[in-house]
Amino acid sequence: MVISVTQSAAAAKVELQARPRARARNAALDHARTFLTLVVLLHHAVIPYTYFGHTDPTSFLGFDAIVLATDSFFMAMFFFLSGLFVWSGLAHKSTLQFLRDRLLRLGLPFAIAALTVIPLAYYAIELRANPGASFAAFWWKTVTVGPWPSGPIWFIWVLLAFDTSAALLYRVSPRLLDPINRLSQRAFEHPRDFFFVFLLITGGLYIPSRLYFGPTLWFEAGPLSVQASRVLLYAAYFYVGAGIGSANFERGLLAAEGQMSQRGLGAWIVVTLVPYALLWVLITIKRQVLGNPPVLPQWYEAAYGFLFVIFSAAILFAILSYFLNNRRSEFSVLDRMQADAYGMFLVHYPIVLWIQYWLFDFGLPAIAKATIAFVGSILLSWGATWVLRQIPGAKNVL
Repeated sequence: MVISVTQSAAAAKVELQARPRARARNAALDHARTFLTLVVLLHHAVIPYTYFGHTDPTSFLGFDAIVLATDSFFMAMFFFLSGLFVWSGLAHKSTLQFLRDRLLRLGLPFAIAALTVIPLAYYAIELRANPGASFAAFWWKTVTVGPWPSGPIWFIWVLLAFDTSAALLYRVSPRLLDPINRLSQRAFEHPRDFFFVFLLITGGLYIPSRLYFGPTLWFEAGPLSVQASRVLLYAAYFYVGAGIGSANFERGLLAAEGQMSQRGLGAWIVVTLVPYALLWVLITIKRQVLGNPPVLPQWYEAAYGFLFVIFSAAILFAILSYFLNNRRSEFSVLDRMQADAYGMFLVHYPIVLWIQYWLFDFGLPAIAKATIAFVGSILLSWGATWVLRQIPGAKNVL
């Protein structure tokens, strides 16, 4: 018996140290990533018609429900999905080759978008406040004096920073993420164990950050910006994803035959809805009991952060469980959009802001305006991406 256990442990150690193999595309993860891109477009389409970002004469409370949900998970989940393939990529490339590829795929689009797409987007907002402003003057002021907001593309430079840190850490020790990978293998049969450890990691990083920095502070340096309280949370999602993908993917949390893909969606939905409902309770307390103060008590921020990390993790597991369960289903729209999803993320922001600018003076209900903005931003950003990808060499970037 001792010999058998020792041999099994040795075999597991050899498997964990084995060099990750290049994998074929994973349809479930592709669907999840493309779905998230649509969530980003929806988020930006409805914001002007909410209590949070009420910049249009009309509003609809249902859009507040959407924004609260999407803001609480979608960027963290993007980092998680991006991290899944980092360690295996580093195993097949030199550090310089990996960083060169990341600079081409992330650095170049960020630089171009920061100089073109983002000023064009915010010019629509500038015109609402200052109708006589010229784009040339606005652009020059943005890149020289500031402020120079990055809009949604902040995600790209932060991801590049995480990729760079991963490349350096991999050279220090390729086995650095072995503990996460072992936990992922255990989660093949027991995903709840992984979930609880994930909560400990993300809660331990996010709640103190929220208490220290508050929920609204952003670190900013020109177009390089990131929400202060969420930097460590995003890093946790990225590196947990990297640990899952570092080895034994087919026998881990996201394996095709694992428990996440076989059953359990209903349970994850319940775990998602409970903290979400309690977040609304806290928001109601803030508005109706505390009087919506600019600075909230520490107990409130701690409670909000606690529910935030539970909801964010639970909806991540729920979405992954759904797409893993339906990986063989026909997702014609998501499949067709998959190749263009990254480009749509890059170019959609000026499109949605200019549609909202055009709709501002129309006496339409908020639902109608948001629907036009959402559908219009999908079609136009998809079309714009398709055109851009016809440029020679563009498919290596977009």
